Amino acid sequence: MILKQSARRLATAIAAAAFLAGAAPVLAQDISDTHLKAARGALDALQATQQYDLILPFAARALKEELIRKDPNLQDLIIATVDQKALELASRRGDLEREAALAYARNFDEAQLNAIAEFYSSEAGKALIEKGPEIIRDLDQAAEIWQRGLARDLAAAVGEELQAQAPQSAATPAPAGTEAAPAQ
Repeated sequence: MILKQSARRLATAIAAAAFLAGAAPVLAQDISDTHLKAARGALDALQATQQYDLILPFAARALKEELIRKDPNLQDLIIATVDQKALELASRRGDLEREAALAYARNFDEAQLNAIAEFYSSEAGKALIEKGPEIIRDLDQAAEIWQRGLARDLAAAVGEELQAQAPQSAATPAPAGTEAAPAQ
């Protein structure tokens, strides 16, 4: 499951990088060095690209597993070769940082980026980054409970209203506990 998610993230990152690489040369001309520096400061403070640090190791591990399954006799050679080639590609991590900085610079002006970096470098900003996933999980749980309660209460209210306003017919059973006495 984790491997499948990692592969999906890798594919998404590659597609995003390819898209950004095509768009960046035109857009990068409009971004000053100080603006780009502010974007990098915001990225660092946000820890915005840390989640991508595991892309290359996960891709290397997945490739090793696949190749070893196909030819287990070459396990040592496969491991050594994949590790060597992965290390050679590690320097390309800077490409993602550059593209991420350009994306931020295109969406925020320099003053906004400096303010973002300042906040997320503060104790409050660091706490928000650290506790953010836990807060989101708690909020998701609360929203799920809230949603179930709303759906239950809506169904009950509509059922009561329909029962009160709809004409009783022979085909519609009377609510429990309100059966009419037989006619004499």
